Amino acid sequence: MYLLIVFLPLLGSSVAGFFGRFLGSEGSAILTTTCVSFSSILSLIAFYEVAPGASACYLRIAPWISSEMFDASWGFLFDSPTVVMLIVVTSISSLVHLYSISYMSEDPHSPRFMCYLSILTFFMPMLVTGDNSLQLFLGWEGVGLASYLLIHFWFTRLQADKAATKAMLVNRVGDFGLAPGISGRFTLFQTVDFSTIFARASAPRNSWIYCNMRFNAISLICILLLIGAVGKSAQIGSHTWSPDAMEGPTPVSASIHAATMVTAGVFMIARCSPLFEYPPTALIVITSAGATTSFLAATTGILQNDLKRVIAYSTCSQLGYMIFACGISNYSVSVFHLMNHAFFKALLFLSAGSVIHAMSDEQDMRKMGGLASSFPLTYAMMLIGSLSLIGFPFLTGFYSKDVILELAYTKYTISGNFAFWLGSISVLFTSYYSFRLLFLTFLVPTNSFGRDISRCHDAPIPMAIPSILLALGSLFVGYLAKDMMIGLGTNFWANSPLVLPKNEILAESEFAVPTITKLIPILFSTSGAFVAYNVNPVADQFQRAFQTSTFCNRLYSFFNKRWFFDQVLNDFLVRSFLRFGYEVSFEALDKGAIEILGPYGISYTFRRLAERISQLQSGFVYHYAFAMLLGSTLFVTFSRMWDSLSSWVDNRSSFILIVSSFYTKSSQE
Repeated sequence: MYLLIVFLPLLGSSVAGFFGRFLGSEGSAILTTTCVSFSSILSLIAFYEVAPGASACYLRIAPWISSEMFDASWGFLFDSPTVVMLIVVTSISSLVHLYSISYMSEDPHSPRFMCYLSILTFFMPMLVTGDNSLQLFLGWEGVGLASYLLIHFWFTRLQADKAATKAMLVNRVGDFGLAPGISGRFTLFQTVDFSTIFARASAPRNSWIYCNMRFNAISLICILLLIGAVGKSAQIGSHTWSPDAMEGPTPVSASIHAATMVTAGVFMIARCSPLFEYPPTALIVITSAGATTSFLAATTGILQNDLKRVIAYSTCSQLGYMIFACGISNYSVSVFHLMNHAFFKALLFLSAGSVIHAMSDEQDMRKMGGLASSFPLTYAMMLIGSLSLIGFPFLTGFYSKDVILELAYTKYTISGNFAFWLGSISVLFTSYYSFRLLFLTFLVPTNSFGRDISRCHDAPIPMAIPSILLALGSLFVGYLAKDMMIGLGTNFWANSPLVLPKNEILAESEFAVPTITKLIPILFSTSGAFVAYNVNPVADQFQRAFQTSTFCNRLYSFFNKRWFFDQVLNDFLVRSFLRFGYEVSFEALDKGAIEILGPYGISYTFRRLAERISQLQSGFVYHYAFAMLLGSTLFVTFSRMWDSLSSWVDNRSSFILIVSSFYTKSSQE
């Protein structure tokens, strides 16, 4: 049963990929949706057995790599964090598959789309169930590959090509941290198996000396793992790929941003909690990165005009909350917020897809408006998702988001206060752009074309059913799961995300936080909604004044252009690397030294040498006799004097000198 959870999506993907042209669009869609749905049902059974039943399951299938001290096997670990992630991944993916049947029905390549969507669903369980670093890395890279294929699905669109390439390259930057982190763990612990590494994490730690500087081994490994998480989970510096990924079909955006790719970094940090607990420096860096990301993404989303980009920036902001929850050593709360976030974020994306699908693929909110009467169900779904996103009391987002902020306040450290205040201010901006999205799309006077208004319709039944189920999750999952997953005294996690006693502050956050501090997120979210109502549909004069003022115009450009992150990265990093790649790697090395000293240089040298030797063929016997005598004399002389000359002669330098002389003579000719 446990293996079927992982391999059923692979089965559906393989059949749809190889036999999609025989099955047709409907056959491929039904097959892949059925496989993922059965995987979701089995995940619920596994969740019941593993988490409430307190019986973790470990399966070792076969050896994979065995070489002296290095041993990596195909093994699957099903503990509490794993089964929670499996429920999130498989349930959201099954609803996205069901939604895609109607959404992609008119696309001629829908079998290929369903194949890619299922392979994404396969690699994510492979990542979360892996019992060693290599298997996790396999799933990690597979998720990146599947995301590239899905974002690049409409490959005839230039922007889709650019977005997919950007996502792949930015994630490669993160992998430059993750891969050395895995190598460092093997160097330090002599194994890649999680259970062995975590059991030895508390042992006396070594230091590594590099460039005459001493580094704490565990701290360095954790920072490298964080770099991998930053790339995959769209944290500050590597967040630019996430909004651009909106060029793919809307079901892709829902799957990537709600359940699969961006959650991989958060899960990896939670899985490696026994490592992250010991170096305080790494925890401070994680907290700062997450808090800064939540603030940056929230401020960027307030002035975006693309419907899906606004939701994408809200994803980056919520991922910041999850990351800094891990930084304050509350991994269980982080995974709880990840689960809650998956439901309302998938709901927001699928609702946005219903609007875009009916409005002839229009995504600019400024060209919408007045759609509440035409899309009553979609408007209700979007309202539920937005209220849950801003942490409206007693909805799903409220039960995890407010707990994270209270925990940050209870940390009583500079990093904790930094995270609390940036997170609280981010609540204000989150509320503003969420209600701005609702006002501009559904409530303000319409700016749409008449032909779009006349043809628009609410979501059909196959697209409405997933939205309704996700809306129920956005309403009730947080309330139903709070006491079980993060309640005081719960044994749900069975010590899987390890928290040291000195970092355990959940009880204190429950009883020691002042009431006014607990009310700050609600006050800020209410203020954001009030400002959005007064600025967007009502105060047109205020908007005009804001856009015509010089300072306000620059401020508008700063936030609308995403803090100029893309421009800075392109000007100072990308162009420098491209210039280095052309001038040094291509011209100086590939077409320079390697070709001169490599096959081109050797072949040219022997060809010129043969030409020079052929010129010595004069046809006179006394010339040949003189050459033989001279050669014999030189040979005898050097053989006798070699012991004294060998210390002054370098064969490699002689070869390079000879080759260069021929190259120089040919260039002069």
